[in-house]
Amino acid sequence: MTAPDYRDTIFALSSGPPPSGVAVIRISGPDIRFALETMTGVVPDARRAVLSDIRDRGGKIIDRGLIIYFPEPYSFTGEDCAEFQIHGGMAVIGAMLAALSSLPGLRSAEPGEFSRRAFDNGKMDLTAVEGLADLIAADTEAQRKMALDQSTGSLQEIYRRWRNELIRIRAMIEADFDFADEEDVPGSVAESIWTDVSGLRDEIGRHLNDARAGEIIRNGYRVAIIGEPNAGKSSLLNALTKRDVAIVSDEAGTTRDVLEVRLDLNGYSVILFDTAGIREGVGAVEEEGIRRAKAAAASADLVLELREPGSEKELLGIDPDRHLLVASKSDLGRGKTASGYDCEVSVRTDHGLDGLIEILNERVSSSTSSTSTVLPNRQRHREYLQGCLTALVEVLDHPDSPLEMRAEWLRVAGDMIGRLTGAIDTEDLLDVIFSEFCIGK
Repeated sequence: MTAPDYRDTIFALSSGPPPSGVAVIRISGPDIRFALETMTGVVPDARRAVLSDIRDRGGKIIDRGLIIYFPEPYSFTGEDCAEFQIHGGMAVIGAMLAALSSLPGLRSAEPGEFSRRAFDNGKMDLTAVEGLADLIAADTEAQRKMALDQSTGSLQEIYRRWRNELIRIRAMIEADFDFADEEDVPGSVAESIWTDVSGLRDEIGRHLNDARAGEIIRNGYRVAIIGEPNAGKSSLLNALTKRDVAIVSDEAGTTRDVLEVRLDLNGYSVILFDTAGIREGVGAVEEEGIRRAKAAAASADLVLELREPGSEKELLGIDPDRHLLVASKSDLGRGKTASGYDCEVSVRTDHGLDGLIEILNERVSSSTSSTSTVLPNRQRHREYLQGCLTALVEVLDHPDSPLEMRAEWLRVAGDMIGRLTGAIDTEDLLDVIFSEFCIGK
């Protein structure tokens, strides 16, 4: 997406795809009043819905609907905006969009262009923009809560305070440079601020420690199901999802690829991965499936290793903190106990499934627990926060360095926070973020 041209007035369907009971078409830009007068003959009072006929340039009535006018700067984008609320049939929407495109100075919006204008006009910072994108895409209650907090400026306020504090600290150091010889400057101003830097380092460190919890809420808790062929992996996936997602067969090696399914588990997104059975001496295709199974296990937050009771074969060396050993097919009654297992299940009788789900709930809750409700949740957040923290550590770990060098580290720390919020930005970064939006937002 190129930098917006604010000489244009943009428009787009901002509601769901047709047909629908009501469709909302949003317009934003300098020619709003012209568009309203041309199509309705009136510019409504600010933020008051008016029922009106809506006509094309030739005077033909397109529909009768509600028109709302939002004058700048009190609008989503910070510039003049309006909404047409019309009937949601495809023909009505098509005629409306065609009529708008026929007006001089108006064009269809690009994906994310409304939000990009809101950012450029200071209505949102980048973290709020990302929160808005996540709110639109939220599938679970936990995702909704976190995205709503972020879209309304929760992260923005924290990061703005940190950046302002860093600017203040640097200003005090600059005062040392400029006014050290003045009689009314008592001692070294800079010496009094290192305690503030230490406190800021500790606060950012705690915030960064919550990043993994935020990423899990946003992206999902990853659970890989592994085991030997016919250990019951696909059957367990079907039982947990309560639908026939995976093919179940007595034939070994049925699953060749990694099958991914998302669950809403107690308000959190959980991603289950059904994988190929792990064994030796197989063909090239099945060997690739086994390689992918091992890769899924390596990147998972939790690995469920299924074994029939009595099997002692160790498939993979997995960190015990993210490993559950599950005894499968407990209904077969072979006289073998499930001692040493974390739980036992039978998909035929549903035995143990509730217990397994409870364990999963506990693991997800533990992974997403935090003392704060405001969480960084993207890799981009983590990278810039880590860059800021590293610079502050340099400041405090080298007290004998020249003051100019320590001031430079503080500048780097402030720049990292600035890049996080968009106060300091690059065009490539903006393109990536705003491309996540649908047209009309």
